[in-house]
Amino acid sequence: MTNRKIVSKLLAIAMLLSALASAAQQKKPNIVILATGGTIAGAAATGTQAGYTSGAVTIDAMIAAVPGIKDLANIQGEQISNVGSQDMSFNIMLTLAKRINGLLAKPNVDGIVVTHGTDTMEETAFFLNLAVKSDKPVVLVGSMRPSTAVSADGPLNLYEAIAVAADPNATGRGVLVVMNDWIEGAHSLTKTSTTAVQTFMSPLRGLVGVSAYGKNDYYNNPEWKHTTASEFDVTNVAKFPRVDIIFACADMSPDLIDAAVANGAAGIVIAGVGNGNMNKASLEAAERAAKKGVVIVRSSRVPTGSVGRNVEVNDDEMGFVASDELNPQKARILLMLALLKPRTTTQIQELFLTY
Repeated sequence: MTNRKIVSKLLAIAMLLSALASAAQQKKPNIVILATGGTIAGAAATGTQAGYTSGAVTIDAMIAAVPGIKDLANIQGEQISNVGSQDMSFNIMLTLAKRINGLLAKPNVDGIVVTHGTDTMEETAFFLNLAVKSDKPVVLVGSMRPSTAVSADGPLNLYEAIAVAADPNATGRGVLVVMNDWIEGAHSLTKTSTTAVQTFMSPLRGLVGVSAYGKNDYYNNPEWKHTTASEFDVTNVAKFPRVDIIFACADMSPDLIDAAVANGAAGIVIAGVGNGNMNKASLEAAERAAKKGVVIVRSSRVPTGSVGRNVEVNDDEMGFVASDELNPQKARILLMLALLKPRTTTQIQELFLTY
């Protein structure tokens, strides 16, 4: 065989291999990671200290630190913000929701992963659950240890979040959170520990599924209205009505409710004791506020259980809304969205029973 024929065959083989590699690349799902900061992007001076700086690592550096992550999908990263989630704002949430809706409208984007701090992750997840207009997977992920920590949990969490976002079986389940091998729904999960890696739990509804090194198994499909079934549209929203949360306790001061009203609250969520209760003086202050048109939602400071309507408080008579299963922070999100247009108390109560 002449040298020319050998070179020709080698070129043909190279072109075939290149074509096969290109075809394999095209078959992989296309996932966009939207980074907002948080502990998963945090860094500390040593690997064994509790203190760290949130949002110190870029999304490109996080992707590069996870072996095998690009075998799961074609990945593109964007930095939306770089803050600790204690500084998460509704401006950032709106930017995030609008960007997600724009990306998922494209046929060549199959899913979204959002890196986020854990402190307010449940609020952003629930907000996106109501504001995203696609059945494609949207997955939030974070970590309880910074990227520099011994046994940092962020890299595997990110790997598994990509695996869920790239999984067709995650379609139509609403916004999900993937942390420490667990797949949880935005409606039900809540942060339960200040430091433990297994901080997120869904005590009332249980897990949506599990992810073990990117192998996913689903147990249930959240039944609440979300995403494409949601009536909320934030396309033209720039600002939300003010809604305050007031924490109930023994001998609580009713003037906290009066102060919220005086400072322009359109709604107030009471993180009540027990089944959404508060003392007599505060009930009277809340009823006064309701008569002025301020929407009062009774939630509970208790970690599990639901707040029933007309159980120990006469909601019909006082003009209150019962939060059902939503904790105070999620009740606030739903109420802010509900107040974007005029609604009766009865209509708002129905939202709390269906979302």
